[in-house]
Amino acid sequence: MKDVIIIGGGPAGMAAALNLRRSGKSVLILEKENFGGQIANSPRVENLPSIKEINGADFSTAFFDQISELGAEFELEEVLSIKKDKDIFKVKTNYNEYESRSVIIATGVKHRKFNIPNEDELGGKGVSYCAVCDGAFYTGEDVCLVGDANTALQYTLLLSGYCKHVYLYTLFDKFFADYVLVERIKEKQNVIVKHNLSLKEIVGKDKLEKLVFTDTKTKKDEELVVKGLFIAIGQVPCNDIFKDYVDLNKGFIKVNERMETKTPGLYAIGDCTDKNMRQVSTAVNDGAIAAFFCNSYLK
Repeated sequence: MKDVIIIGGGPAGMAAALNLRRSGKSVLILEKENFGGQIANSPRVENLPSIKEINGADFSTAFFDQISELGAEFELEEVLSIKKDKDIFKVKTNYNEYESRSVIIATGVKHRKFNIPNEDELGGKGVSYCAVCDGAFYTGEDVCLVGDANTALQYTLLLSGYCKHVYLYTLFDKFFADYVLVERIKEKQNVIVKHNLSLKEIVGKDKLEKLVFTDTKTKKDEELVVKGLFIAIGQVPCNDIFKDYVDLNKGFIKVNERMETKTPGLYAIGDCTDKNMRQVSTAVNDGAIAAFFCNSYLK
């Protein structure tokens, strides 16, 4: 029996664990993939107070070490369901079942896909969602990145250091990214930007051969021959397993200012919640708030 089980090991979940351990509560974090969440794959983090610049993996490792030293427990397991029986939560994973007095959901989001033919089939064979993970494989090659927000531009800047050319294609006629990133893109001689293009087809058998786009204005198709396609078109939540205990808005969990869901003792924090801004700083903020009120609930 734990005081708190935290589902998700990203910045929000680790921030909650940090504050709960400092309050003397027993904490178990369940993470299905890797600690640090999506920020671990960010090549450069520049919006953390007092830290001018840090690699996402380094930030995640330092955070993990900090809460490990405080005594937080971890298991790499996927949560399949939760159930509340009177005042006790039962959390079932693909390996075990755990019990706790409270649960904090910090499941984050997953990569949004185009859901077009060959997207899944060519995953790892030319199609990728992580430039940090796979960018170096395309050193000296031409690649295409589809996306228009901060992650897309950060990935483009990273790829520009490896690749011969980076074709940055967007669906709309502008970027939805921070000004400083847009200005950096303009300085890159090997980055070719094109707007108003919709990805229509991913062509290839055993590997990516070419891409087919449709111009949203002229309605004409154009082909692009590249070795790699990087997709950065946003994220989607994964909260269906909690639907009996939370209210959802377009898949995101609704919480109040205390990070409480509709179920007493059940909290939700970070990118999986229904909010307007999703950054590492707001995730850490959510974790601290949830820990404070969760601590009060346990008392």
